[in-house]
Amino acid sequence: VSKKKSSSNAKTTTKKDVVDNTDHELFGSLDEHPTDSADLYDEIISQELEREIVKKQRKKTAGKDNKKKSSKVSVGNKKTGPITDRPIEIPEVITVKEFSEKTGIGAAKIIGELMKNGVLANINQQIDFDTAQIIAVDSNVTLKKIQSEASAEDIFKGDLESILKDDAENLVARPPIVVVMGHVDHGKTSILDYIRNSNVASHESGGITQHIGAYQVEKNGKKITFLDTPGHEAFTAMRARGAKVTDIAVLVVAADDGVKPQTIEAISHAKEANIPIIVAINKIDKDGADIDRVKGELGEHGLLPEDWGGSTIMVPVSAKTGQNIDQLLEMILLVADMEGLKANPNRPAVGTVIESHLDKSLGPVATVIVNTGTLKIMDNIFAGSTYGRVKLMKDHRGKRLASAEPSTPVLIVGLSDIPQSGDIFQVVSNEKVARDKAQHVQLLKDKERFAKRGVGEIMKQIGAGNLKHLKLVVKADTKGSLEAIIQALSNIKNDDVTATVILSGVGDVTESDVLMAAAASGIVIGFNTKLNSNVENVAERENVEIMSYSVIYKLIDDVKKILTGMLEPEIIEVVLGRAEVKQIFLRKKKEMIVGCKVINGKVEKTKVRVFRNDEMVGEGQINSLKKVDKVVHSVEEGNECGIMYSGFLPLEEGDVLESYKMEKRIRTL
Repeated sequence: VSKKKSSSNAKTTTKKDVVDNTDHELFGSLDEHPTDSADLYDEIISQELEREIVKKQRKKTAGKDNKKKSSKVSVGNKKTGPITDRPIEIPEVITVKEFSEKTGIGAAKIIGELMKNGVLANINQQIDFDTAQIIAVDSNVTLKKIQSEASAEDIFKGDLESILKDDAENLVARPPIVVVMGHVDHGKTSILDYIRNSNVASHESGGITQHIGAYQVEKNGKKITFLDTPGHEAFTAMRARGAKVTDIAVLVVAADDGVKPQTIEAISHAKEANIPIIVAINKIDKDGADIDRVKGELGEHGLLPEDWGGSTIMVPVSAKTGQNIDQLLEMILLVADMEGLKANPNRPAVGTVIESHLDKSLGPVATVIVNTGTLKIMDNIFAGSTYGRVKLMKDHRGKRLASAEPSTPVLIVGLSDIPQSGDIFQVVSNEKVARDKAQHVQLLKDKERFAKRGVGEIMKQIGAGNLKHLKLVVKADTKGSLEAIIQALSNIKNDDVTATVILSGVGDVTESDVLMAAAASGIVIGFNTKLNSNVENVAERENVEIMSYSVIYKLIDDVKKILTGMLEPEIIEVVLGRAEVKQIFLRKKKEMIVGCKVINGKVEKTKVRVFRNDEMVGEGQINSLKKVDKVVHSVEEGNECGIMYSGFLPLEEGDVLESYKMEKRIRTL
């Protein structure tokens, strides 16, 4: 009892007085009514318990009252007034109540402002960002729009440009993302290793602890992100899913070997991705190195060096000695500055999956690059048809990270399954949204799997007017055949549609060829080539049509047929014939029944021009034709007929009606 009494000293004076009086009465009763001590003890405990229950009930009631008071104050923040000391973030659409709570502007004032503008609203009414902005300006409140989440359709299409769209004032400079490509044995890996070892490991204790497919280096205080892809296939696989992952391509060509088939392939990949190319002419320290010969060969493929009057930056380097590697990095930074690469770090992250695998201890693991926003630990994300929460995040050195800003490559753990290379990931508000969007993407993937993207699908796109350039990957058995095919294709000319060879080469059709066609929504043409089962499987998976030929003219004819289908039909006017008005039978406000004689050609139920004294005076429509008592579709020259005519111009006897219609005519190459 004494403990209860001492704890009550912390309460208000009123409560303390009540407790003291109760204790006095309770202990006084022991002296006044001496009875059995056990009974008295039970009575005291019973009364004390009752008092404790009352206290708890009072506390609960007081807590509820406080909540009610605070909630009343929060709507509109009447006591504090509008918040003007910092920008307030709101979504694109917000209710009046939420807007009032976030900004401190009274709900009554918001509703009043809306009424002034002719909008009758209550506190549950939704208003858009622009409307909220008008109201906020009057109260000196600064608003900032929270970027809305992209739809599952946008994520599936991989349309990063629309997903990453942001207000200019939110954008800041970001590091460039660079892919290094080239022919095998030309030193791509050696250049990457030299850059990595000289710009990363020397500054980090322990060096690089793990390989995650991408890493960052620093030059002149600026960062550069390099993609360390195993080959062109990985790069094309990402592009096949619509992901424009990289900003700059570095093409490695050996000074002693020159342009090779994979060099040409790499040029095609970079051009198709529409990214700037920087050429690194490697192995300049070797005997037989001929820089000018390499420049000349590259010029034949559309890459003319700057010192020859072109626009392609070419840097002679040596991965072995490190000669001019710093200059190469400086050129990358220069091109990045010219491209004006920017992103908004202050929004939920959106990025691209570079590679993924199943780890025995960690489960599904993915290497991703953040394209915009900041990725944080415990963010809910979905990547393609997988979803989860970021439970672990590491950089290329194996160091754990709490967050990753734009252009940062990181390894993440916590997804439900292994995503595909090129899948777009996005941070969303909660796990349910992530799961729902991942399931929606999976449905879209299943739907696409059933819809063939071969010639049939291409022809559908042509019919809808969505395709004007047919993109071809051409492979032939010999160089002579390949040159003949490309020459014949180049002779198919039209101002409206074109056939563009995006990749060509000698040899059998490969998986890389199929992936290239998939990325470009094109087709593969093989001339006297073979197909192995792996290539056929990839073509089936990517829904790419492979057309094989052994006769060149048949190949050219089929391409012409496809291009002919791509031509918009001509709309031409066809004059059918003329009929002279002989008699007026019925006149209404906008309709007449007249008797006519066809003087040349024929007349049909079409539009007509009205000629009076050889001068066109108006237009109308033939709604019905009768020959004697029979309804007909047309009346030939020399016959008489009854015509139901409609038009604003009343007809007169002697008028001539010229029947005409518009026709579509198929155009040919």
